Amino acid sequence: MCLHVNCLIVRRGFKRTRALTLCERSCVGVVSSSVFGDELRNRRSLSSSQTNMPKKDKASKSAQKQPETPSGPVSTLKDGELAIAIHAKPGAKQNAVTDVSSEAVGVAIAAPPTDGEANAELVRYLAKVLELKKSEITLDKGSKSREKIIKVTASISKEEVLERLKREAAG
Repeated sequence: MCLHVNCLIVRRGFKRTRALTLCERSCVGVVSSSVFGDELRNRRSLSSSQTNMPKKDKASKSAQKQPETPSGPVSTLKDGELAIAIHAKPGAKQNAVTDVSSEAVGVAIAAPPTDGEANAELVRYLAKVLELKKSEITLDKGSKSREKIIKVTASISKEEVLERLKREAAG
């Protein structure tokens, strides 16, 4: 096997079977895998010492991406507003808060899920339950989904919102 720079190593799939040469000397075209493996290791050790790329620090990347886990269905946004995770159940007989879990607040809506009727009714009902103006409650995400995020712009605490939702669910 030739160690000249002009020799070319060819790989086919995962199995290295041939070595083609461009040099003038008598290099072997087909070599055995053990000889070829030693040759390849020697060339890799020479080339890896010439070009070392810096390693990325994996610990700092994982420390940067630690998302906050919400402690319930109500969370505080960056601008100080509140966000309420809602699981809407449109088409019910009457409006009701069905359950308050750690993931979302279940709300049954007495409106069909067509043309945004259920979304408008949800905002109206939550304004009544939380004793706020309709203009202080907006649908932030999930206009065509059952999983919705409601944004509350009023100056009200998370604890008070949870208390009013739980009171409505119990009564």
